[in-house]
Amino acid sequence: MLRFIAKRLLWMIPSLIVVSFLSFVLIQLPPGDYVTTYIATLAASNEVVDINTANELRARFGLDQPMIVQYWKWITGIVLHGDFGLSFEWQQPVSELIWERMALTLVLTFTTLLATWAIALPIGIFSAVQKYSVMDYVVTFLSFIGLAVPSFLLALVLMYIAAVHFGQDVGGLFSDRFMNEPWSFDKIVDMLGHLWIPVIILAVSGTASLIRVMRANLLDELSKPYVTTARAKGLSEFHLLMKYPVRIALNPFISTIAWLLPNLVSGSIIVAIVLSLPTAGPLLLQSLMSQDMYLAGAFVLLICALTLVGSLISDILLALADPRIRLE
Repeated sequence: MLRFIAKRLLWMIPSLIVVSFLSFVLIQLPPGDYVTTYIATLAASNEVVDINTANELRARFGLDQPMIVQYWKWITGIVLHGDFGLSFEWQQPVSELIWERMALTLVLTFTTLLATWAIALPIGIFSAVQKYSVMDYVVTFLSFIGLAVPSFLLALVLMYIAAVHFGQDVGGLFSDRFMNEPWSFDKIVDMLGHLWIPVIILAVSGTASLIRVMRANLLDELSKPYVTTARAKGLSEFHLLMKYPVRIALNPFISTIAWLLPNLVSGSIIVAIVLSLPTAGPLLLQSLMSQDMYLAGAFVLLICALTLVGSLISDILLALADPRIRLE
């Protein structure tokens, strides 16, 4: 196992180098650059920027240099100094912009994950054990609805219910008076009061999907001979269920870690925009729209790194949870 982990960690280095270059190239493929987008924004406000000013802006941001030179300065700054560059649009270091958004994104994502697992796991087990019963059909019907309803539509409905029937301030994760305040106990309580809406919205589709996966996997395990043998030996139904079939059926839950970490950055951008959430997703979208290449490149690189790390963690946990999974 240690050899496997070391090999995977070593392979991450060239993988990240290749991915960083490809992401840098892909971000610059659309015509124009940040200055072009900036000039177009000013033109919409009837402001005119002459060619000399545009060239000066390109020289200031280093956009007049060849792409390979821009990439080399960016990647060496990351490797040697941990410097992801300066955001053109925000005029702030990229690392500061990313990490201030990632803290709230982590809180929202892991809260959603815990809610999803806490609901999907017992309901999926119940649905498999009580297959073809009335409650199984009810759970199946509700799961299909959860998969079918668009998240942004559910967000609008919950915002209306919260505002009209509960009188709650909707949108964002904080009330206006706590928006720029330092962290305190009152601010945490205020955040928890706003957190339930995005958690419900983001958990609905994930819960519905995992219920179906858990039910299908557990039904496959319950029909195998080892379950019949264990039951014939006198094991109680609960002990039998939890020790063998459920443990094996949990593999898809563990596998979700592989996409959970990159989902911290790129997941549910539309819902975050509808709810005005100060998470990483809307900032990523804005950086791509404005062609803020250092900020967008840092986000893409972070997504790829989290994908590699999440896959490694998922593989290790799968090997620990299921003895049948081994490197050889």
